[in-house]
Amino acid sequence: MQTPLFNQFGVSEKIFWSEVNKLPQIYANRGLSVSAETIYLNHLLSYVKNGPMRGLTNQKLFELGNELEFYPGLPEFFDELALIPKENAYKDYDFKLEHYVISTGLSQMILGSKIAPHVQGIFASEFIESALPPNFLSQTDLSLPIDPEISQIGLAVDNTIKTRFIFEINKGCNKSSSIDVNSSIPHELRRIPFEQLIYVADGPSDVPVFAVVKQMGGKTYAVYDPNDESEFAQTCDLVESGRVHNNGPADYSFRSPTSVWMKQKIREILSNMRVKREESLRQSITAAPKHMPKPENIQESNEWKQETLWQ
Repeated sequence: MQTPLFNQFGVSEKIFWSEVNKLPQIYANRGLSVSAETIYLNHLLSYVKNGPMRGLTNQKLFELGNELEFYPGLPEFFDELALIPKENAYKDYDFKLEHYVISTGLSQMILGSKIAPHVQGIFASEFIESALPPNFLSQTDLSLPIDPEISQIGLAVDNTIKTRFIFEINKGCNKSSSIDVNSSIPHELRRIPFEQLIYVADGPSDVPVFAVVKQMGGKTYAVYDPNDESEFAQTCDLVESGRVHNNGPADYSFRSPTSVWMKQKIREILSNMRVKREESLRQSITAAPKHMPKPENIQESNEWKQETLWQ
C-alpha cells in the first residue's frame, strides 16, 4: 500500500521496511516493548520529522490512494457480487451485501483509492496533523502551523483492534452511535450475525480475527500472492491448523477459485437467511377464524333448549 508514498518522496521502500523490521529488537534491547505491526507508523513520522517526507499531509495520502493497484478482478468484483441478492432465489427479499475494509494500513490512502466507493466502511490507521496543545480548553485562539503535516498517530490498527472492529460491525456500532462495542446484545438481535460474515485476508495480523469469526459460525478465507510460494505455504498452514475454511490466490476475476468460493458462500448464507425468514414468518402467523359446521342434531338441540326454557 505504501509504495506510491515512497515513490512520491523518493524514499527507498526496501531500506524503510528493513529498518522497520529491526526496530522491535532495537527497542527491546533498550527495555522497551513496541508493536511489530504498527511501529511502521512511528517510523513514517520519523521520516516526516527528520526531512525525507517533510510536508506529508492527510490530503496527500488521500491523493496517493488513487495510485494503489489491486489484484486482478478488483474493484469490478464488488459489482458482480451485488447482483447475487437480485437473483430469482432471493429477489423477493430485501437482502443486501455490505463490504468493509479492516487494515493495519493507512485509512486516507484507502479512502482515496478506487475501492472506496464500493465499501460501506473503512477501519484503518489514522494520522493527526495539527495536534492540540496543552491547556487548549482554556484557550480562545489556537495557533495552527503554517505548513501542516502529519505529526501524531490518531489510530493504530493491530490484530487486537481488528477483532474489536469485527464486533462493532457485528453489533451495529458503526451504524448507531448509541451502541457501544462492549454493550451486551443477544446474538440473535445483533445487526449482522457472525454466521452471515465472510472474512477474507492475507496477513499474520488477521489470525485472531480468523479464529473468532470461524469459531462464531462465520466463513474465513486466506488469500495469497499467486507469485509468492511462501505466502501460499503460510495460508496452507492456516487451513491445516483449522484457522480458516479455505485458501486461494488473491485473484478475483471471473471464475477464479477465489471468486467462485466467495459467490458460493454468499449464496449459501443468503439461502440460510431465506429459510430463517420463512420459518420466522410461519411461527408468527396465527390461524384465521373459520365457520364452524353445524351439528347434525341441531333440531333436537334447539327443541331441548326450548323444553328446558319452559320448565
